[in-house]
Amino acid sequence: MLDTMVSLSLSVYSNKGVYGILVGSGISRASGIPTGWEVMQDLIRKVAILANEDCEPDPEKWFQEKYGRSPEYGSLLDMLAKTSSERQAMLRGYFEPTEEERNQGLKTPSKAHRAIAQLVAQGYLRVIITTNFDRMIETAISDIGITPNVISTTDQIRGALPLVHAGATIIKVNGDYLDTRLKNTEEELSGYDSEMEKLLDQVFDEYGMIVCGWSADWDVGLRNAMERCPSRRFATYWTYRSTLSEFAKRIIKHRSAESIEISDADRFFENLREKVQALRDVSSAHPLSPKIAVATMKRYLVDPSARIRLRDLVHEETERVVQDMVKPGLRENVNPDINELKRRVTKYEAILDTLLPMFITGCYWGDHHVQKLWVELLERVGNAKDDVVGWQAISNLRRYPGLLLLYGGGIASLAADNYEIFAALLTKVKIESGSGNVRASCEVLYPGNVIEESSARDLFDRGNRYTAASDYLFERLREYLREYMPRESKYVEKFDYFEYMFSLVHADLERDEVRGGGWWGPLGCFKWRGKIFPTDPIVVVDRVGKELEEQGKNWPPLKAGLFGGSLEQAKTAKRKFDTFLNMPR
Repeated sequence: MLDTMVSLSLSVYSNKGVYGILVGSGISRASGIPTGWEVMQDLIRKVAILANEDCEPDPEKWFQEKYGRSPEYGSLLDMLAKTSSERQAMLRGYFEPTEEERNQGLKTPSKAHRAIAQLVAQGYLRVIITTNFDRMIETAISDIGITPNVISTTDQIRGALPLVHAGATIIKVNGDYLDTRLKNTEEELSGYDSEMEKLLDQVFDEYGMIVCGWSADWDVGLRNAMERCPSRRFATYWTYRSTLSEFAKRIIKHRSAESIEISDADRFFENLREKVQALRDVSSAHPLSPKIAVATMKRYLVDPSARIRLRDLVHEETERVVQDMVKPGLRENVNPDINELKRRVTKYEAILDTLLPMFITGCYWGDHHVQKLWVELLERVGNAKDDVVGWQAISNLRRYPGLLLLYGGGIASLAADNYEIFAALLTKVKIESGSGNVRASCEVLYPGNVIEESSARDLFDRGNRYTAASDYLFERLREYLREYMPRESKYVEKFDYFEYMFSLVHADLERDEVRGGGWWGPLGCFKWRGKIFPTDPIVVVDRVGKELEEQGKNWPPLKAGLFGGSLEQAKTAKRKFDTFLNMPR
């Protein structure tokens, strides 16, 4: 047998919009809101004070003996305040917080109200019946950007849209605290006008119901409405604390309802919301398109409570990519002619169609809290391989997805001035090299180590270009990064900055001397950008040199930990690599 709470959660999740809730004063007690009866008793005490009499210990009995009739909400207000404005001001003190009360969290929406609002926003709850006069539920729903339809009078029923078209609807069967037509006394609570009776009959017939904080003792008209409903279309769940009243037991039996003992309304509704959310997360389909995946990423990135969902989303897509990379058609190590290389590049790019924009989004918008996630992702894809041996060109090309991710995420992080993620992608990601060693990503995942330049020229139709793969990556990544760098000049600037810094860091880590005393590093299309003559200055080289001189130890790449955080080491690496860069080609 399923736990009743689990059964309720499954029912609400599986029947979206079918369940409504009925809440009584118990749900607002945590907010410090008085019940309608408590308000009535306090108003009688005020009348007694004005009459210079003592109404204790039974204010209602005193009023009946004094005035010969039962106390009514409207007549009490008329006795205490003569104008509408005065009556409203008096009532606000019961239901609206003072500054001190607000600071204490009193008379503001409780955790239960907030959880209900979230279930409403997600479409799981549509109709809310309440016996309360306060506006806690309306406020909680409005706070998340939804304007509920509120029905508390006959006129509002007549002017309301049908429930199926109305969205979130709150039915205040006993009225609103700013309307003097409140129902409070036993006589007033014995029944409703015909329009409200008809509306309640419809709700109890067409919707499942979750009851919380309502004893069923006093609201006779509401109790009768539940008991006269003949149908059992959807289940009723009745929550209670400690004991059930006899009236509640009678309704539960009549409606074959499930009873759930709870500690309080806050924990119950938060538990319900969490269980429905868990079912939603587990059952949600994989994003149908890159745009949906990116939109989901953005939502998770700004919500600290969504860290686990973010990791699950990224992990699921990463594993799909890794599995696709070693499926038949990419696993075999066959003769690497140009047609085979083109087929594989096209296939790898298709496999990354969702993960690449997700990774770019994460590296642009992410902070240090999610940095580890991007490092793990790139390591997983960059090290994806099988045990098949053969042609080296085919083995090297298996790093192409890692190369695309490193370029896309690295350029995105620079566009956001996020040097911590940029540095982590280049140095904290560890990739197995051909020699069996584990090295930093910038030492392994560079174009010339993934695709030989001689092959890249034919593969990407780049003629005699020296950096054919770099040229292709520049064009291939443009649309993925357009959202973050719409201006072409900005994209060129960040792309070249990425490649030059990539080379500097590589040179610093390898310190591989070439003729002339320079440190070798992979060349990118930044070397030729905008140049007419070979002796023309390289724009990005001068820019980085100027940054180093002006910012010194405050240079962001240094503060992010590159070059060991040493200004002198950064200058040495630049001098050594620039020497290599300026050698004739």
